[in-house]
Amino acid sequence: MAQHPLTGKTVAILATDGVEQVELVHPRTAVEEAGATTELLSLTSGTIQAMNHDVEPGDTFPVDQLVAEASPDDYDALLLPGGTTNPDKLRQDPAAVGFVKQFAATGKPIGVICHGPWTLVEADAVRGRTLTAYPSVRTDIRNAGGTVVDRPVVTDNGLISSRNPDDLPAFCAKIVEEFAEGRH
Repeated sequence: MAQHPLTGKTVAILATDGVEQVELVHPRTAVEEAGATTELLSLTSGTIQAMNHDVEPGDTFPVDQLVAEASPDDYDALLLPGGTTNPDKLRQDPAAVGFVKQFAATGKPIGVICHGPWTLVEADAVRGRTLTAYPSVRTDIRNAGGTVVDRPVVTDNGLISSRNPDDLPAFCAKIVEEFAEGRH
């Protein structure tokens, strides 16, 4: 069981066009290899276009369900990958913001990386929390009542955050650990 600590768990990944490909693929692979099932939630059906370094088109990924039709009750954990365009689009979508706000209220673990906290900020889910993020997002977190530290990975009561793709090894290891612990 130690090799597959996430067996029986379902992880929602909320992303849309512009998601940073490595921030989608590496965490998804890590939780799947640990036994989890993942579902990609998005704003529209079909596929989403991932990017490399925010500007170079990467692969496309099939959407499993519209976030507007998803319920936080159906998932054990949530992943919010970054890229600059992805979270900027998500934070402008009422269904995406509502899903994140409801999910955060459950106490279930959330993994977020790079620019991903923008969606958490919009959902008022960083107030009183400590996290890290890409440097350009840090002022937004502070203005929303969060505390920012500059470390590769930060965990605050089930909220796991990292700064950028260079932090993916530490981030992926920590999300598996925290997702296995479950509700905080």
